[in-house]
Amino acid sequence: MTNRLLVAVFAVVAAPAAAQQDQAFQRELMRRQQQSDAFVQQLHQSQQLLQVAPSDLERRRELESRQFSERQRLERASDQQLRDVHPDLPQELRPYERFKADEERRPLVVPAD
Repeated sequence: MTNRLLVAVFAVVAAPAAAQQDQAFQRELMRRQQQSDAFVQQLHQSQQLLQVAPSDLERRRELESRQFSERQRLERASDQQLRDVHPDLPQELRPYERFKADEERRPLVVPAD
């Protein structure tokens, strides 16, 4: 009887810890993809700046301003997604949650020109 009680107590204590660990794992996977997206965005923006003539300061300022806004939008969306990771989401739906987050960020990474 004591062993069963001990196992039951352990299960009650371990379940929230496992869910919290799973949520942390989910966040870390999402964070890694967000870092990759930010890198792709930075690369794309660098290529855009290379196409602007060094003497065209007005165009360069406009482009840099737009790119700064794009980076901020991506960062805000990424932060919101990390806050919205659901701790009670069943394990089999975790890949769908990451896929959905990727789809939400995609237009922010390399927007249509």
